[in-house]
Amino acid sequence: MENYDRNHSIHRDASRTVPPPDFEGVPLSRSEYVAAMVHFYRGELQRTLEWRKRMDTTTHWALIATVGILTFSFSNPTYGQETIITGMYANFMFLLHESRRFRFFDMWRSRLRMIEECFYGPLLRRDLKSPIDDWGRQVAEDLFHPKFKITRFQAMRARLRRNYGYIFAFLLLAWISRAVVLPAPPDQPLMPGLFSIGTIPWWIPVSLVAALYLFLILLLLLTPKVQSAEQTYWRDPENQGQEVPDLDV
Repeated sequence: MENYDRNHSIHRDASRTVPPPDFEGVPLSRSEYVAAMVHFYRGELQRTLEWRKRMDTTTHWALIATVGILTFSFSNPTYGQETIITGMYANFMFLLHESRRFRFFDMWRSRLRMIEECFYGPLLRRDLKSPIDDWGRQVAEDLFHPKFKITRFQAMRARLRRNYGYIFAFLLLAWISRAVVLPAPPDQPLMPGLFSIGTIPWWIPVSLVAALYLFLILLLLLTPKVQSAEQTYWRDPENQGQEVPDLDV
């Protein structure tokens, strides 16, 4: 027991005198650098795929909700128009939710594209000169301080053009068709009677639909289109996007 205590004491004293290895001060070899970049690329690729799946899930929710709403609307004449209008705003909420997910997807995708363009591209061409000299510093800065590369409106515009534009157009067509199918009250003019809902004045549902679709049209016309990250964000270090909230990092 005394020998064990003596040996343990000697080992503990020796460990105090030996400084810990300074891994940060040792330069990386070419093989170590390539191995680290390979694992980093795989991690960013996995993140991008996961957020892509989340966007697809939201789109599936919107499609299922739209089918259910239209089925209920056309099978229940009493609640036809209000159900479709509710579906329009429900899909608008899905669009808002998916735009948030698209901003995260775009953030991971931008890093992925930077690695592909500046690391794997020169490697495959056998020309190790990257098109962006300080691309590593920019990616490292984005790791320390993550930033959204596009605005919320740009994300909404991108998803509206890709998926939700067809859903909203179909709902608008269904709403107009449903209003024509429903018989107008005999004591009201034709057009107000077509769009009236019970005792609710006809201009209220028309205003709700018109306001929503006017916003969507202005969103498409006035919002700058989303360009690839290697053309916008990474080329302009002075305009590096919006900070990601702390709860989302």
